[in-house]
Amino acid sequence: MIKVLIADDHALFREGIKQILSDYPDLTVVAEAKNGNEAVDLTIKLEPNLVLLDISMPGISGLDALQLIKNECRSVAVIILSMYPEEQYALRALKSGASGYLTKSSAPEELIDAIRKTSSGGKYITSSIAERIAYHLDEKHNKMSHEQLSNREYQILCMIASGKTVSRIAEELNLSVKTVSTYRIRILEKMNLKSNAELTNYAIKHNLVCLE
Repeated sequence: MIKVLIADDHALFREGIKQILSDYPDLTVVAEAKNGNEAVDLTIKLEPNLVLLDISMPGISGLDALQLIKNECRSVAVIILSMYPEEQYALRALKSGASGYLTKSSAPEELIDAIRKTSSGGKYITSSIAERIAYHLDEKHNKMSHEQLSNREYQILCMIASGKTVSRIAEELNLSVKTVSTYRIRILEKMNLKSNAELTNYAIKHNLVCLE
């Protein structure tokens, strides 16, 4: 029996995943988490075989939760299940310890295949992710500006570029406006940019804009 923990802040999405998994007798949902903090706490407490983890949740981000989970429960497999396309987060998630990355538009059968493969110690990556990994392993690859950002900085970069205000970002991430503003300044400094307009142009050019 593969024990699965579902971490997503949308109750309807969690219910949909539960319905899909209920058709398979070798899969069982042992817990649900509605934010990153709960995901980490429940994983440590219950030690499921696998965690289905959303990237964008209130509190700590999915990528930060992923790192905490892998630090405390190294044997637990984690699949990032996100609304964002692979090119925006997949490589970063895999570098942080994820066993797989799927978009929420993936077919149910693909999700089941990913769960079974990763829960037994394997990795689940698509051909496009494999190509991106090969590109980044190339010695001639020059690190782009956004690749030097922390996971939280990268998340806020994407949110700003998608048109969200500092106050909206603060509300969604359960952070203070001052904290988000500090992140914004740090992002601009690291990327040698001067304004949100330049940041947005950069994000569009490199296909980083996260539209909901």
